[in-house]
Amino acid sequence: MTVPEIMCDTHGPCGLITLNRPQALNALTHGMVRAMTRALVQWAQDPKVTRVVITAAGDRAFCAGGDIRLLHGQGLAGDHAAQLAFWHDEYQLNAIIKRYPKPFVALVNGIVMGGGVGVSVHAKHVVAGDNFAFAMPEVGIGFFPDVGATWFLPRLPGHVGTFLALTGTRVRASDALALGLAQAFVPGSGMAALQAGLVAGADVAACIADHATPVTAPVSDYRWIAACFAPDSLADIIKALEVATGQGHAAAGLARQQIAAKSPTSLAIARRQMRMGAGLSFEQAMQVEYRIVSRLCRGPDFYEGVRALVIDKDNQPQWRPATLDALDCQQLAGFFAPLPDGELELPDIAGWGGTLERPA
Repeated sequence: MTVPEIMCDTHGPCGLITLNRPQALNALTHGMVRAMTRALVQWAQDPKVTRVVITAAGDRAFCAGGDIRLLHGQGLAGDHAAQLAFWHDEYQLNAIIKRYPKPFVALVNGIVMGGGVGVSVHAKHVVAGDNFAFAMPEVGIGFFPDVGATWFLPRLPGHVGTFLALTGTRVRASDALALGLAQAFVPGSGMAALQAGLVAGADVAACIADHATPVTAPVSDYRWIAACFAPDSLADIIKALEVATGQGHAAAGLARQQIAAKSPTSLAIARRQMRMGAGLSFEQAMQVEYRIVSRLCRGPDFYEGVRALVIDKDNQPQWRPATLDALDCQQLAGFFAPLPDGELELPDIAGWGGTLERPA
């Protein structure tokens, strides 16, 4: 019997999505993205469904991202159309969740990275459990922070979003609540009861509040980040980190080491995303990301990064170019240029008539 990779079911007033690839850390496939989209479109128009809950099987990961091994293989085979079909549909799904007309609750108790962030952080209610571990580590594999990161990371306080984008640092539940990446903490032992209450039809906000508890873990000291990650240029950020390291800030030294290992191209893209993202609407940010991915999938670093860190695991990626100084500014700007064949079209939630097409 084939085990479904995702389950989208209704239980009374609740649309329940369960990511069901625990052996693959619930990494998203194109089929999972399309199944979620179909269900959300249907439930948005079903008056019997009053809320949506997304959760995941297993105790290690909510969702560790997209299926990058598959995307890597498609790119090496030159099948960029298949890659872009996935990212197109994934970005549409992110937008649907962001603008969903009914309460959307993400129950996150495990690793949540990349594509997993895209199907959770945009929810109306993000509930973090004991094992919550958020990260946007894309620059480490020659990719870039997508799934709406251009919009939400620049809106975190004190330039923390830039810090997370450039270093890929993990964020635990206490920090997620302090930064606004989650709205409530529920111990893992209480997640099942919370889910049961939501499925049974309890008032969403009240049910979450009834099960939530204060976090006991201390919040990390992010005060040093504001000064180090405020500069416009990557070179100035690195200089600021070197100064802070010399003043005894060990965390700044670690951040400098983390950045040094990343793809120079990806770092430059991410820094530009963080600079421009605060002035964009969510929809504009998603269009920018589709522009970037449409070009980046044809470059070398994503394939080299996945090879070195995921497939061969030698942790010795050979980036092209290898240094920030060797970057071509004109080529970098090209990643952000309008697409000649048309921009990403996003669904108009308010005008839905049963499809994902914008109303005429």
